[in-house]
Amino acid sequence: MKIYKEQIYLTSHGGTPSFFNITPSVKEIIKKSEIQNGICAVISPHTTCSVFFEEFVHDYTEDGDEYLQADLNNVLKKIIPDQVEEGQYNYPGEKHYEAVLSWPDVEDYLPNGDRSALLNCDAHLKATLIGSSQIFEVDNGKLGVGPTGYIYFVDFDRTRPRIRKCKIIVLGE
Repeated sequence: MKIYKEQIYLTSHGGTPSFFNITPSVKEIIKKSEIQNGICAVISPHTTCSVFFEEFVHDYTEDGDEYLQADLNNVLKKIIPDQVEEGQYNYPGEKHYEAVLSWPDVEDYLPNGDRSALLNCDAHLKATLIGSSQIFEVDNGKLGVGPTGYIYFVDFDRTRPRIRKCKIIVLGE
């Protein structure tokens, strides 16, 4: 059995969830792996990001999101409203703020000591519901999905733009 790994980088925009169609990257990585039959795991190592499989829809909102992405975001906001103030959710608690202050890269998480930069409980909960990974078939050296099946990566954290990683692992013969 052969294992092939790659990582792609995506830059989220902040303000609203950032959706990325990563299907072309996954297809290219499967091709480079030279694996003919097996599986492909697509994984987010971030706790506010998800990987999901959905139909490509062709229609876009004014903000550039596909209609199904906008619908998904609207449904999730009804279940888990965006966190806009401290006390709206239990997270983040005082001990979490204290822990973040001890991190060597604290400025990345609390720019200028701004505690509102950690008001992302909704992003953590949404990512928990959607999930951090998906597994796909590799069939005859290609991604084993239909023509309208696309793979998306989403960063639900609206607090600021960030560079995100997505890991793609192809296993098989």
